[in-house]
Amino acid sequence: MALPKLTTPTYELEIPSTDEKIKYRPFLVKEEKILMMAMESKSDADITQAVKDIVNECTFNKVNISNMPMFDVEYIFLKIRSKSVGEVSKLKLLCPDDKKTYADCEVNLTDVKVQVEEDHTNKIELGNGTGMIMQYPTINSFKDSGIRTITPANMLDVIGSCILQVYEEDGKKVYDPKDQTKKELTEFIEQLNTGQFRDVQKFFETMPKLKHEISIKNPKTKKESKITLTGLNDFFG
Repeated sequence: MALPKLTTPTYELEIPSTDEKIKYRPFLVKEEKILMMAMESKSDADITQAVKDIVNECTFNKVNISNMPMFDVEYIFLKIRSKSVGEVSKLKLLCPDDKKTYADCEVNLTDVKVQVEEDHTNKIELGNGTGMIMQYPTINSFKDSGIRTITPANMLDVIGSCILQVYEEDGKKVYDPKDQTKKELTEFIEQLNTGQFRDVQKFFETMPKLKHEISIKNPKTKKESKITLTGLNDFFG
């Protein structure tokens, strides 16, 4: 006689970038095992792949994770995790007043939202009518370097993957990066001067992200401080 099939609750969320409503379920033991094995391996590529697999399975393979902005994937995973393990995440955070003592704190994951800075723009002016239109990095942008980690090693690749178009003459001439070789795109990015590159950095720094401010109290000095958590990694101890 076959064992009974267990029912799994289904929930609904809105994708931050599109406001599209999708269904999702908590992850099951088989998916939690995938995540635990990836975390134990400490491999950024394994962790990224585990997040992709879990989000795909728990949204019933109804969304295209590979082409979705990273902050959308992080938000969906956060919602799945909160319904799977618990809505409260227990963290140990470094106290900013002495930078050596850790404090225990709790974060209610239902309070965490995707936020965007007021001065954020995806249009970067390069001067003389030339500029770039940027698009947000996807989870594939970080497949080898970890969730939302921009390093000197992957910087050019991440920037290149986020250029939607390059234009001249105030938009009269438009270039699609997909029509360029990787070498040509890298050489174009390497031509940016310090000010132009700072604008590119600002695009990444101010783009939508999981963001939540909490107060912590140093158990030794008793001083209270505020800490801003950003990105998926900050919300799990």
